Amino acid sequence: MEFDVQKMIFEFVGGLGIFLFGIKLMGEGLQKSAGDKLRDILDKFTTNPIMGILAGILVTVLIQSSSGTTVLTVGLVSAGFMTLRQAIGVIMGANIGTTITAFIIGFEIKEYSLPIIFIGTLLIFFFKNKKIHNIGEVFFGFGALFFGLELMGDGMKPLRSFEAFHDLTVSMSQQPLLGVLVGTIFTVIVQSSSATIGILQELHGQGLIDIQGALPVLFGDNIGTTITAVLASIGASVAARRAALTHVIFNLIGTAIFLIILKFFTSVISALQMNLGLGPEMTIAFAHGIFNTTNTLIQAPFIGGLAWLVTKIIPGEDLAIEYKPKHLDPLFIEQSPSIALGQAKEEVLRMGKFASIGLEEAKQYVFTKQQKHAEIAMQLEDAINNLDRKITDYLVMISSYDMSNADSRQHSILMDTVRDIERIGDHFENIVELVDYQISNKVKLTEQAQQDLNEMFEITVSTLKDAIQSLDDHNTTLATKVLKAEETIDKLERTFRKKHIIRINEGVCSGQAGIVFVDIISNLERIGDHCVNIAEAVLGYRN
Repeated sequence: MEFDVQKMIFEFVGGLGIFLFGIKLMGEGLQKSAGDKLRDILDKFTTNPIMGILAGILVTVLIQSSSGTTVLTVGLVSAGFMTLRQAIGVIMGANIGTTITAFIIGFEIKEYSLPIIFIGTLLIFFFKNKKIHNIGEVFFGFGALFFGLELMGDGMKPLRSFEAFHDLTVSMSQQPLLGVLVGTIFTVIVQSSSATIGILQELHGQGLIDIQGALPVLFGDNIGTTITAVLASIGASVAARRAALTHVIFNLIGTAIFLIILKFFTSVISALQMNLGLGPEMTIAFAHGIFNTTNTLIQAPFIGGLAWLVTKIIPGEDLAIEYKPKHLDPLFIEQSPSIALGQAKEEVLRMGKFASIGLEEAKQYVFTKQQKHAEIAMQLEDAINNLDRKITDYLVMISSYDMSNADSRQHSILMDTVRDIERIGDHFENIVELVDYQISNKVKLTEQAQQDLNEMFEITVSTLKDAIQSLDDHNTTLATKVLKAEETIDKLERTFRKKHIIRINEGVCSGQAGIVFVDIISNLERIGDHCVNIAEAVLGYRN
């Protein structure tokens, strides 16, 4: 048999590319069809580890990627949306959910891949309805998955006559650790366990690797898929790194257990294959499903122990931001709208504190360019947006009850203040994005420009803190101080803008630097305006 290396490589890498694109498109289509509320699912349905496992399964089925679910979970832990224990449950569930792709591949419908792609194309290009468009993406991705798999299979057929490959598969059958290593390395390279499991199914289907050699590779695929979460956690919070490490440990423990019972597990899979009449591809799918489900059942009772272990391995203070409101209990509204307003005020003050810290983090990012400051600022802005929605909904519920004139005025102040703080969050987010632009375009600010920015930041941060404090204890003296400080901020903004224009005209500063500088001081000036709004509410100027 003629061995065309180029044809084999081209068909394999081309098929792999189409397969990965199909998985991605199918996942995106399913996600959009589900309403794109994955974070809400993880937020609401992770009250305990069991619910976390179920949420992990559901989200992974929707996005067709355990790595995607784990990365999303790492982000939510980092942001404080869920605890480490809840995250461990989600990660375990993600490992079960990812097996659905292998079962899909196990159905012999490769010959229908092109008609399925055509149906998807019709739905995408000939219908303007978004829902139909999303369904089209699911169909196109589904067909591309099988078409890519078929191409990969065609590319691998010549391996039958390749002696070195035959020797490798024999070695993997005899030395399971080699199989684990091969599976791990390949998945680390491809960064998709679905793809590597699909390739394994194709190899087993063509008789290129027997079940004894395939199972250790399958274990390695599950270890390799953890690399995505590990990469996502680099430079992230302590909590995020712990969640990523949990994913690694979970799969390492599972692999160790199954290597010990490999002979028994192999006989179980062989028996299932014989008794259920399973094809080679479906046999691997069952093995994948049983491995991940059993691994989860074994380790689920020890979630607390896993959390303790990763906390010991990665010590340090958990600086997670608590997105969820602490004080908004609906029971207070029914019992006493006045007490409920007090609770809402406490939450508004938390929101204000987040804005203050976020602005300081944005300042640090401006002067240090350290990514961690940008990440914290963006997490805080996200937390502010979440609290904005929750507090506003709570205040709307209070408004349906009878209130005294004083309570009605307080209600109005809180509604306005929530909006002002949310806008402050938007402005420091703008500053972070301006610094991102500065870094990516290698824009340099002069030393004088940096001094001016520092001065503007100092007074704006101080003014924001005073505005929030004046709201806390209804301090009219501080509120008056805020009004005066805002006048200073306005004057500085005008002065610094003029100075910077002079620097540009003299050729000391570039046009790009001018855009960054002017936009940053403009955002700071607008933050000052929102501080004034809060102070005026305290002083009674706003009704």
